[in-house]
Amino acid sequence: METVVAHEAPLSAAEIGKLRWRCRRGLLENDLLIERFFAAHGGAITRPMAHAIEALMELADNDLLDLLLRRREPEGPLALPQVRRVLELMRRPPRP
Repeated sequence: METVVAHEAPLSAAEIGKLRWRCRRGLLENDLLIERFFAAHGGAITRPMAHAIEALMELADNDLLDLLLRRREPEGPLALPQVRRVLELMRRPPRP
């Protein structure tokens, strides 16, 4: 039997709902990419991923869009492996 460390366990449905609400953006393009991410990966979001998502949500809409569209890469405090992982998942096109 595999043991799951608490911080690696997926968030509860209530926690995901709060996080999803926190991710609502003023720029439609961001909302569409973020909603696609939640549709594909919402049930597997762990605490470290949630912290990375929250860090991304601190950005201004245009800065976030630049990251999502690969116009630039995370720098400084955002240049963390977990932030990069979440960005890659958000950037991934939907599966047919």
